[in-house]
Amino acid sequence: MGGSDAPALSDSDAKLVEDLLAGSHRALARVITRIENRAAGYRGIVAALHEHTGGADVIGITGAPGAGKSTLVDKLAAAYRDRGDTVGVVAVDPSSPYTGGAVLGDRIRMASNVGDMDVFFRSMSARGQLGGLSMATADAVKALDAFGKDVVIIETVGAGQNEVDVVRTADTVAVLVQPGSGDDVQTLKAGILEIGDVFVVNKADMDGAERTLAELEEMVHRRASPTKGLDGGHHGFEVPDHPDDGEGDGDDGGGDDEATEWTPEVLRTVANTGEGVSELIETFDAHAAHLHESGAIESTKRRRYAEEIRTLVRSDVGALATAEIERRGGIDALADSVRRRETDPYSLAAEIVDPIAECVEADGGDDGRPEPVDRDAT
Repeated sequence: MGGSDAPALSDSDAKLVEDLLAGSHRALARVITRIENRAAGYRGIVAALHEHTGGADVIGITGAPGAGKSTLVDKLAAAYRDRGDTVGVVAVDPSSPYTGGAVLGDRIRMASNVGDMDVFFRSMSARGQLGGLSMATADAVKALDAFGKDVVIIETVGAGQNEVDVVRTADTVAVLVQPGSGDDVQTLKAGILEIGDVFVVNKADMDGAERTLAELEEMVHRRASPTKGLDGGHHGFEVPDHPDDGEGDGDDGGGDDEATEWTPEVLRTVANTGEGVSELIETFDAHAAHLHESGAIESTKRRRYAEEIRTLVRSDVGALATAEIERRGGIDALADSVRRRETDPYSLAAEIVDPIAECVEADGGDDGRPEPVDRDAT
């Protein structure tokens, strides 16, 4: 299972992967726990699951606290089950400053789905990331996808424009706004507007709903006109290009251009009663169909994996650098040597990074040897 260079699996982990793929909810829970704790061997497990992913529709639900995300996710899960879909929910809760765990824990908030084994709910820690998503959350989505869930819903913390993190994990993003929340609509202008495929005025039976709907409609139309032909992909949010992405080398058939044709919908719901939920699911389905028919889903996945690779490499190289710092006496000792003018930060950084760079260059061999890194350009 997995690629030829995938981390090796122990016999017990291979059995765990086998059980998950066979439909064991207990194995699924154990795998997600391993992923969240970053326990030994988790990378091999995720690598083995990767080839089994790609079948789920991944939906991100975001918005300011108090917008009713949890209640709406509950009703969405129940509606998906009514039509025969299996559902996985990853609810990203605020992190405890002491343990890093979810403050709210595995709270009982999926009241409509209690006892339904085909709705798998997991509350996870945001692990200090302002956007509410961590690599652990993305890996948990992969586990649910490989398990065979038809729909995976990610409910985020709701931290304003930093919710762009959800773009890297979800195929379709719904932004919830509650009526009369003028400040929240202003926040949308600051950044979160760009990531929404669907805007939902929840609690639409409250005063101010019509005004909030009108404001969102105006913002969506303003977004569609002045930026047309400029934004770079689904969500209308362009992840900056990097020379090593291979952008433009694929045969996606121009998915990026087609993706800009999607105009975000503005819908109303009353999550407590379920009003508007079926229309919201129809819109999610329409967006998913658009992504596949236009070819945009391929460019979206390419960006997502490019960002994931960068994140993992940065994390691993950072760990190597941290180990080298400790080998040299620790960061405080190095800072003291700079304070005493015995050296300078740039020289120390070069001393720590150069051995890593030399190993990378040596590993390249005579053919295709990497060019030395120009640190002044980074």
